[in-house]
Amino acid sequence: MAFDYEKYLRPGKLPHIWCPGCGHGIILKGLLRAIDTCELDKDNTAIVSGIGCASRLPGYVDFNTLHTAHGRAAAFATGIKMAKPEMNVLVVGGDGDGVAIGGNHFIHACRRNIDMTYVICNNFIYGMTGGQFSPCTPTGDRASTTPYGNPDPVFDISKLAIGAGATFVARTTSFHATQIDKLIAEGIRHKGMAVIEVLDDCPTTYGRRNKFRSVVDMMKRFKELAVPVAKAATMAKEDLEGKIVTGILHREERPEYCEQYAEVVKRAQNL
Repeated sequence: MAFDYEKYLRPGKLPHIWCPGCGHGIILKGLLRAIDTCELDKDNTAIVSGIGCASRLPGYVDFNTLHTAHGRAAAFATGIKMAKPEMNVLVVGGDGDGVAIGGNHFIHACRRNIDMTYVICNNFIYGMTGGQFSPCTPTGDRASTTPYGNPDPVFDISKLAIGAGATFVARTTSFHATQIDKLIAEGIRHKGMAVIEVLDDCPTTYGRRNKFRSVVDMMKRFKELAVPVAKAATMAKEDLEGKIVTGILHREERPEYCEQYAEVVKRAQNL
């Protein structure tokens, strides 16, 4: 039986604004399947975003949603979780919003291990604002602000999240559509900061400039480069150069921030 996405969509908000072939729609569907799997209550779930193509996602879904300032999604989400720790808090945004202008908020949400799930749609570009290069644009690739090739080294979002202290980190791609909801569901169930990086395709501002003939070619690239984490563990470092390791990359148990903060409040009240 086909999945009923409509029950989670906000009436009157479609059609969406994403370009034909954009991977964000695949991620949206994966997110809704994950929410359904985890049986989250709509009224007790908040979905937060910043600014950008991916950050338009909460506008289409029928939950408590917050469309915030550029790069500030993690900060607003932290405020919601601190005020109402019983709520399920999810954050959705792009690579530019999350780890460029929002990098400081992102790393401190990871450091605190606050109980939220952050889905980062990494399409290697600032898609909505004109195709500028982002920290995730591959070295040598073209963007509107790097027409002769990007000289910068690329950010590895998942490694950044692990290094900053997130206790659940996973990665997949828009080609691996059936894996997206499974990883997001695992992140939702995890107590602590969960980061799910989904590499997806931007055919308009990234694909055209970098000579991809079609969305199909972009998706084939993800298929060819993806290596499951179990297989990657058996491969030499040089053989993994340029590959995309997918699956659950890191999981650990550590005290959750809201609970720790509540203990501080109790101690203060007992003085």
